[in-house]
Amino acid sequence: MAGEKVKISLVLGSGGARGYAHMGIIQWLEENGYYIQSIVGSSMGALIGGIHALGKLEAYREWVYTINRMDVFRLLDFSLGEGGLVKGEKIMNALKQFMEDRRIEDLPIRYTAVASDIANEKEVWINYGNIFEAIRASISLPLFFTPYRRNGVYLLDGGILNPVPIAPTFQDDSDRIIAVNLAGPPSREYGSDDSAGKNDEDNGLTAKIQEFMQALRQGRSMRDKLGFYDVIDQAFDAMQGTIARQKIAAYPPDILVELPRNLCGMLEFERARELIDAGYRAAAQQIPLAEKRLQ
Repeated sequence: MAGEKVKISLVLGSGGARGYAHMGIIQWLEENGYYIQSIVGSSMGALIGGIHALGKLEAYREWVYTINRMDVFRLLDFSLGEGGLVKGEKIMNALKQFMEDRRIEDLPIRYTAVASDIANEKEVWINYGNIFEAIRASISLPLFFTPYRRNGVYLLDGGILNPVPIAPTFQDDSDRIIAVNLAGPPSREYGSDDSAGKNDEDNGLTAKIQEFMQALRQGRSMRDKLGFYDVIDQAFDAMQGTIARQKIAAYPPDILVELPRNLCGMLEFERARELIDAGYRAAAQQIPLAEKRLQ
């Protein structure tokens, strides 16, 4: 099937809505002589990788092109006192149209979803069982999704402990390990990173925190939780960026594709078209240069 194509193990990192960029990267790889024989994904990377392994990525792409901000909000089934802001049932029900009830071990592509077992402080590599459950566990973003219970263990987002999970690919017989890091250094193209910009950002975060505290005193809840989540979002992005650098340094892939962490907000799922295009451009710019270095 692969012919003379380059066989690759593809590692898809976490990053919320930035994960749409994975679709553009996959498209570029398939157009340029690469055969994806193995996928490891964390959080949104597990979702995109799983849908690709099921052969439903093109249909999923067409669906996300139609989503606007209000559609995203309608998919949020808010939860109180259950360990997360959103149950996730509406989102997962919407995704079922792209996910057959398949076992991971029966897929044509080797697939691993990475989740986090916080109680035991370890990564969990899910490479068997129902793919739907594996994805739900891997995308359980803290404070946003409620944790997912699997085999008696509560699992959270894979990006907490490993935003770019390269180690599961080490037993593969691929020609290349290509990893995608969505928590790369911020780019001026998507926002200033000078001192004035940082001060503005700090002031914005402070204002959001103050607004949230005022909302609590006044007894308001859901809409203000979303505002406060922006604060958590930025803190989580910074944490993932640090962890990703450490993991990549410890387990360097053959080729690394990076996108800036300020490419978009974690919940800006209405920007699918431009994010997919950004992934395609990043692959087209970075992979050929990396291949030259390997020669």
